[in-house]
Amino acid sequence: MLTTRDPAVQARINLHAVLGSLPTLVRTVPRARAILQRVERPTTLHVLVAGGPRKTFAVTPTGITAGRTVPGTRVALLCASPGHFNAVIQGRSTALPVAGPAGVRFLRTVFQPLAELLGAVLLPEACSDDLLPESVRAQLLLAVALAATEQVANHDRSGRYTCGLLSDGCLAVEVGPDTVHHVAVREHRLHVVQPSATPPRAALRFADLDVAGAVLSGRVSAMACLGDGRVALRGFIPLIDGFSRILDRVGFYLRK
Repeated sequence: MLTTRDPAVQARINLHAVLGSLPTLVRTVPRARAILQRVERPTTLHVLVAGGPRKTFAVTPTGITAGRTVPGTRVALLCASPGHFNAVIQGRSTALPVAGPAGVRFLRTVFQPLAELLGAVLLPEACSDDLLPESVRAQLLLAVALAATEQVANHDRSGRYTCGLLSDGCLAVEVGPDTVHHVAVREHRLHVVQPSATPPRAALRFADLDVAGAVLSGRVSAMACLGDGRVALRGFIPLIDGFSRILDRVGFYLRK
């Protein structure tokens, strides 16, 4: 296991997994939906990292959609490097905004408050039941962690090595009786995909969202949960083992 973080991979996780959870945030957190009501007109936000990732968000009073544009206000946030972008996410630096007056208002009254709320939700020491229930927070953590596995498996040195050992197949990540996510390995690359009717090759099951959140945030040992039945495995175990190793690496990147 490598003991250093690749700034380029960290930037991918910060953009595609952390900021990428903004659509889920505004769907699940009432305070986020209230902030979204401040959007004066549909806005397209471009986040551009020189030498690194880029992503577009379409923002309207009814929701946020990643990878889309909308007619209306356009705003860009520019970062000089992956390291610069990571410092922005950590609050140690600022991105260069390219925006007119309406775009500046959007950044000040909508995007910045949403980013601060997202940080409070994802940090266990900053989040409380008054902000949102633990089960909803766990749902966000799960979305972030799964999105981050795709970046680590396909771009991180250690993650690529682990993914290179995996044979093709679909893994179901199940949480409680109702929540199912699918992760597919194809030609040694990993992608989070829409669940299908085809039975997965293996499954990793959490008893409920509270257990999933506790394991993903590192507050509870996955091995302990395996011992008492709160986490269960079935199917092709090498696929689960490889995914678990990638998930461990994800935790290393997400850990502050």
